[in-house]
Amino acid sequence: MSQSSIIKVIGVGGGGTNAVTHMFSMGIRGVDFAVCNTDHQSLDISSVPNKIQLGPLLTVGRGAGNNPEVGKQSCIESIEDLRRFLEPDTKMLFVTAGMGGGTGTGAAPIIAKLAQELEILTVGIVTLPFQFEGPRRARLASEGIEALKENVDALIVISNNKLREMYGNLAMSSAFNYADNILTTAAKGIAEIITVPGYINVDFEDVNFVMKNSGVAIMGSAQAAGEGRARQVIELALNSPLLEDNDIRGAKHILLNITTGRNPEITMDEVGEITEYIQQEAGSNTDIIWGSCVDDDLGDAISVTLIATGFVQGYKSRTDQKESRVVIDLDDDDLQSSEPINSPSSSVVELDSEFISKSTRQTEVNGQAVTAREERKPIDASLFETRNFQTRRPLSDGKNLIESENTPAFERKNIRLDQINPSSENAMSRMRIYMDEDNKPELKEGNSFLHDNVD
Repeated sequence: MSQSSIIKVIGVGGGGTNAVTHMFSMGIRGVDFAVCNTDHQSLDISSVPNKIQLGPLLTVGRGAGNNPEVGKQSCIESIEDLRRFLEPDTKMLFVTAGMGGGTGTGAAPIIAKLAQELEILTVGIVTLPFQFEGPRRARLASEGIEALKENVDALIVISNNKLREMYGNLAMSSAFNYADNILTTAAKGIAEIITVPGYINVDFEDVNFVMKNSGVAIMGSAQAAGEGRARQVIELALNSPLLEDNDIRGAKHILLNITTGRNPEITMDEVGEITEYIQQEAGSNTDIIWGSCVDDDLGDAISVTLIATGFVQGYKSRTDQKESRVVIDLDDDDLQSSEPINSPSSSVVELDSEFISKSTRQTEVNGQAVTAREERKPIDASLFETRNFQTRRPLSDGKNLIESENTPAFERKNIRLDQINPSSENAMSRMRIYMDEDNKPELKEGNSFLHDNVD
């Protein structure tokens, strides 16, 4: 086995073997490939030179029968063969699998765990099954992804159903070929960030910094040419079928690689347009590490690969404790007790009910009767009424002031006065009482204490 590269790609199971065989035929510079499977026939038809038979004693080369547990145990049986492939100088490993089957779903987490034990940067690139593959396969895929999350530094999940949305009703062979192409693009895009030198170089340590313990990652890759190619390529990258979720907002780090042809070469303004667009989409707190290299085969096109990591949501930390489940056996004899169990009870009381109006009530606390305090006085609802204050007319000018002086206060305040005599008319207060000859009281006008003349 040739194991000179620090980057290795290993395909697990039928889907992973097909994808890595396709990658090998397409060519990814500076990468070593291997395929491993329980199905001996699948390994025989692959053109990849490094082949590892999983569980030869357990399955005898006949596959895992869509049983992830068989895939897991087969991988454990062949763990030393995998260790020999990984140990010499490996710094980064891509584990590629189609989730939902037996071997890929069961064996991929075991291989990733081995790589972690060897302190290898481990990236999972897996596909979710097509909807037509059935609910059982979808459930197994979900369980396999959860197991794989615990043993990889970064996980890129590719939804095959997005192919149906983007490309329509494809032939079966074409659909799976598209899936292989996307897996190839993902692995090639990350690996060649490291292996292909450029003007502004991105090396392994940059990738390690961004992807180590990063959880679920978002990846996009695209190519565009012609007028407006910079804006077009980054928009395509952020809406590519590689992305199960294309929202990069909230990412802590983004690794960006821009590859350009020489006719014409990318300009500084185009680079600025790409990076500014990403920064705007991700947020101002996201760190962007980017590099640029030249590929003569691109002609007038530019190619962009980006990896976004460090999302708070969507990633379950390895140190998180799993939620414990409480299981109660209803047939347990210990639960059958003849004595009542005292437990706190709660009740809902309407504030308008007669219960509140009672002067006293008794309640039982620890078996003793306790008399509650006197009832509270009822709340006067009028305290909460909003008074309707009249807005006073402002006296901002002389005209208003003159009108106010000429208008009586009771009229200005709209107060009605009934049966009030004017001050010019005679009233009882202007009468006096005299005693007549018979010594009887008599009322006469002309009260000496009141007169109309001012002193």
